[in-house]
Amino acid sequence: MSQIAAKTYEPAPARKVAFLGLGIMGYPMAGHLARAGHHVTVYNRSAAKAVAWVAECPGNASAPTPREAAAGADIVFACVGNDDDLRSVVLGADGAFAGMKPGAIFVDHTTASASVARELSAQAQKLGLQFIDAPVSGGQAGAQNGMLTVMCGGDAAAFDNVKPAAMAFSRAFTLLGESGAGQLAKMVNQICIAGLVQGLSEAVAFGQQAGLDMHQVLDVIGKGAAQSWQLDNRGKTMADDKFEFGFAVDWMRKDLGLVLDEAKRNGARLPVTALVDQFYADVQKMGGGRWDTSSLIRRLR
Repeated sequence: MSQIAAKTYEPAPARKVAFLGLGIMGYPMAGHLARAGHHVTVYNRSAAKAVAWVAECPGNASAPTPREAAAGADIVFACVGNDDDLRSVVLGADGAFAGMKPGAIFVDHTTASASVARELSAQAQKLGLQFIDAPVSGGQAGAQNGMLTVMCGGDAAAFDNVKPAAMAFSRAFTLLGESGAGQLAKMVNQICIAGLVQGLSEAVAFGQQAGLDMHQVLDVIGKGAAQSWQLDNRGKTMADDKFEFGFAVDWMRKDLGLVLDEAKRNGARLPVTALVDQFYADVQKMGGGRWDTSSLIRRLR
């Protein structure tokens, strides 16, 4: 079954692009670029995934290194695991920067630190390149449906250049400030989610302990002030004790680690976020590192 859902694309000039990293997010994101009419060359650490992607998106190509994938591209997109993974595909003799033509733009969709975004942006400028930090929200379903929300930091002209192509996999693609602003906005997003999921966990556990039909309760309160994406999409699966899908606890802990490190630097006080991070550590100890983030409720049962 394809990881790339059908979508109607807004007309945009065809661009020569590269995409580095074909994980659960990158694979469909690259696919939407290809289906929107862009010429895509992909790179993945595991070559088999790149071969499978080209078979699903014929007329496009794969390359054995980030440098070769990036050669001649107008835009190089990437979505990898963390700061170190990002540096590994960007820097060095086989990194993307070594292959990019002058004036090309690197767009990083990894959820990474604001500091690495600023570091790589400065390095790009020295080489006559541009760098946009552009972490995403919307999860695996958003990537597959081409409906991600993208938070960007960087140069306004480079952002405007990239946006028409990036809308192939986005429903919103927004510039929020200078380099690092996209990563900082993603941290705000994860702070919100951490608190919402913990609150929803407590609510569902409380309702079940009280003997309520939580499917019915969630239908009712979802029409009022308690409504949220988390309630609509995770409330009933929480009640049913189903967590084998979605955004993994391990990934959320990585993201919250970035948040808490940044808070130490900027002086923000995040008592609830720090507590929920420890609750997620408890879920990991229960063997739930790959469960969906809504598995926080398991601690309460």
